[in-house]
Amino acid sequence: MNTSVGLSILSFTIILIAFYRIFFNKILDPLYFFIFKKTMLVHWYPFGKKKLPQTNRQFLLDNFNFYKRLPENKKAQFDHRVHRFLNKYQFIGSQIDVQPQMKTFLAGYYVMLTFGMRKYLVDTFKKIIIHPQVYYSSHSEAYHKGEYNRPLRAVIFSWEDLLNTHHSQEDNVNLALHEFTHVLHWNALRSNEMSAIVFYDEFREMFEIFKNHEKMEAIREKGYFREYAYENQFEFLSVILEHFFETPLTFKAELHDLFERTRKMINFDEKLLYQN
Repeated sequence: MNTSVGLSILSFTIILIAFYRIFFNKILDPLYFFIFKKTMLVHWYPFGKKKLPQTNRQFLLDNFNFYKRLPENKKAQFDHRVHRFLNKYQFIGSQIDVQPQMKTFLAGYYVMLTFGMRKYLVDTFKKIIIHPQVYYSSHSEAYHKGEYNRPLRAVIFSWEDLLNTHHSQEDNVNLALHEFTHVLHWNALRSNEMSAIVFYDEFREMFEIFKNHEKMEAIREKGYFREYAYENQFEFLSVILEHFFETPLTFKAELHDLFERTRKMINFDEKLLYQN
């Protein structure tokens, strides 16, 4: 490749990045959001998609029904995001050796939860800490199965409880989804990125429901959400997202409006929850 061709490619790349950052981010995307209340080009990867090793893909196929049901083009998008997740965040084992499949396991849940968001990798956490079992948290001075520790910028899990809640996939308890939702909630309170704004706007409407005693009693009487949902706004949201992914048909039938608000909040394509 001669120098002039190399410079032309470099110039084109710089122009493309400038277009994305200025015209798209500052003009086109906000306009689209203003009209349609959602982000555009969620799965636009101008520099190509990263591929996962076959061992990672096979692990996802064996352990994630959601991934297994995706058409091939969506699987490629999912693979790219898992690859990016694994390269962005640090994994630390506390009295446990963190194996590659453990990383893929957590990446799979995070990517599933954020699959409708364009800006899915957030800076409100930097590391994932895994304990073998329930652990004592010096932050809250209590024993936990999992937590989002903001001062440490860490999401912390008991591996035993991650597996237990993964294997029982229709009881609406999922530790990975629960704690990663806390991360997204906190990110939405701080970020001005479009996916975070959509998340925050829909959650504000949910919070109005949460503050309304009459509406909350009506929800409570249905007996669909477990009692922990009513602890505070943060737990309410995390429990909602657990139900959204584990029993979506029941959720939609029981609380249709809340289901729709949840779907819009994470900009999720509902068909991906059910398709064969």
